[in-house]
Amino acid sequence: MAYEAKWADDPSKLNKTELMKLEKDGLDIIRTIIEKYANEGYESIPEDELLRFKWAGVYEQKPKDGHFMMRVRINSGIMTADQVRALASIAHDYGRDLVDVTTRQAIQFHWLKVENLPDIFKRLEDVGLYSFEACGDCPRTIVGNPLAGIDPNELMDTTDIVNEVNDFFLMNKDFSNLPRKYKMSISSNIYNTAHAQINCLAFTPATKIIDGKEVIGFHVWVGGGLSAKPFLAQQLDIFVRPEEVLKVSEAITIIYRDHGFRAKRHQSRIKFLVADWGVEKFREELVKQYGELPTRGEDKTKAWNAAYFDGVHPQKQEGYSFVGLNLPVGRLNAQEFTELARLADEYGDGTLRSTMAQNLILTGVKNEKVEGLLQEKVLERLTPNPKRFMSRTVSCTGNEFCNLAIVETKKRAVDVAQYLDDHIDMEEPVRIHFIGCPNSCGQKHIADIGLQGSLVKTPEGMVDAFDIAVGGTLEGNGEFNHKLKGRVKGDDVAPVLQQLIEFYNDNRSDEETFHQYVHRVGVPAFQEKLNGLLA
Repeated sequence: MAYEAKWADDPSKLNKTELMKLEKDGLDIIRTIIEKYANEGYESIPEDELLRFKWAGVYEQKPKDGHFMMRVRINSGIMTADQVRALASIAHDYGRDLVDVTTRQAIQFHWLKVENLPDIFKRLEDVGLYSFEACGDCPRTIVGNPLAGIDPNELMDTTDIVNEVNDFFLMNKDFSNLPRKYKMSISSNIYNTAHAQINCLAFTPATKIIDGKEVIGFHVWVGGGLSAKPFLAQQLDIFVRPEEVLKVSEAITIIYRDHGFRAKRHQSRIKFLVADWGVEKFREELVKQYGELPTRGEDKTKAWNAAYFDGVHPQKQEGYSFVGLNLPVGRLNAQEFTELARLADEYGDGTLRSTMAQNLILTGVKNEKVEGLLQEKVLERLTPNPKRFMSRTVSCTGNEFCNLAIVETKKRAVDVAQYLDDHIDMEEPVRIHFIGCPNSCGQKHIADIGLQGSLVKTPEGMVDAFDIAVGGTLEGNGEFNHKLKGRVKGDDVAPVLQQLIEFYNDNRSDEETFHQYVHRVGVPAFQEKLNGLLA
């Protein structure tokens, strides 16, 4: 290691995973997988080595029978058509044709075997992609503006900045042993397309008058994160020029690496360090590490669009449009993915882009080609004009594959969205997020209506159920939704949500969003409504 692991001086203060990481760096597992486990098979892998597989971007999938899940890093969600074809071929050859788009713009496979991994690593590398460090206690996929470079609503194109930061941290052993996972967000879009407030470190658009001239740059947020104990990130009183983003990212990550908590694993995210220190002390530590920085300038974030782009929209390049497609709960098959690569080449600029709402965007479409594109058969299901509730429903993997999830989520989310589209006629969108466990990969806390899987006892035995929370948003500084008391059996979720949404739709004022309505009538009004439904 090029740095001194000061936290290792007293091993009694380290949790079990920290001791494991000191024995062997997580990144070393990649070579071991290629040279040893891919040849000797699943049964040869010790338990502690299976934990290190995360640094290769690989997890055991449920029911731990030798199959693995893999995440692939996609910077800002931007993929070339050739990369998409390579990803689709991996899903077809090794992943039973299944492709998932995650809420962090990554691509996820299932059903992989350890014998497959060396070939998958090579196929990814051949097109400039990597699964390495998409999981593990390290800097993970950097999320950003999926429209970077074509966005009428960006202050600057952040593509090169994201790639620079990614290239610095990827496979860098100075930062492969952080206290826990570390998530970064970099965007210059004024509608917060990269969900700044729920990231460990985030850069959002700002300007500042320096030496009499307006400079475009970023404000910096630290300490966000979801899971069982969620925190909203807080702004540091600094302004960062574009050319300073990498060095500021490095300095903040060093602070987290060297001072983050390593005694209790469930309290090791940077959000706990920021909460303990406060942002003023954190800024003081940053100045020690980096040097002086200008104070905050003018925030340029105007609102939050929840990373939704469905439909046809003009790019900042005159004569061109982008087309946002809906992937129901972020899932498609290898054949559909391959078809989208063809459409990207035939109609667009040869790129496809993933969003934090689990959807995809075709870009660089000449306006005169839009009508032809919309007639393509694959867009009948992956439509740019989805029904209202299907278009705003997000789901994590659920217990179909995830060892932590308590309940199934993907299929249920689709069924609920279809039910609501069949039974409710309304224009104002309501965002609904399903998660199968407290880790909140489906980002339940920021939804209008968030549903977290649980179990309830019935005369027939334990059945799937959900806790419901209402009123989440990332407008302004953000606000997490509020949990209601009383669990809803899985089979009752759709009609219960219908009643809660109609309570909003029938009584809201013009253009009042769900979040605004929850604020106006109060959470107790929703609790009373739910109590009546559960009685």
